Amino acid sequence: MSDDGNGAASKEWDELWGEYSRSLENWKKMYEQAQAASTEMQSRFNDVWKKTTVDTSSDTMKLFAENWQDAMRDAGIKSFREFSEGWQRALSESGTGGFAQFAENWQKSLGTAGLEQMNSYGEMLKRFAETWNAMWPKTNY
Repeated sequence: MSDDGNGAASKEWDELWGEYSRSLENWKKMYEQAQAASTEMQSRFNDVWKKTTVDTSSDTMKLFAENWQDAMRDAGIKSFREFSEGWQRALSESGTGGFAQFAENWQKSLGTAGLEQMNSYGEMLKRFAETWNAMWPKTNY
């Protein structure tokens, strides 16, 4: 930028830098809010998941998984294949350790990457809640 002698270029630069700085601060606040919301949501998901794996029969868990997978397939979620493979491994392992490992691996793979994966993660959890509510209406839990 050239200066015309009266500081117009400097003023223009200062305004542009100020706009950038404000945008960066807004982005940072939104990012921190998204991180906090994600952490809280993952904690609540883990609580639900832990109670479910203790209080629910393996047949019911299998039916739930089928319904949840159908809901995700219907939503066109890209990460569905990886999710499905992990779920099948969890079902084939004895005890609840496989389910705990599944949840941990799944959250790590989807919860730590870019916006596309963050969106997929949110959509999968949305489908989890919808499937849960369809199978266990609020009056039953």
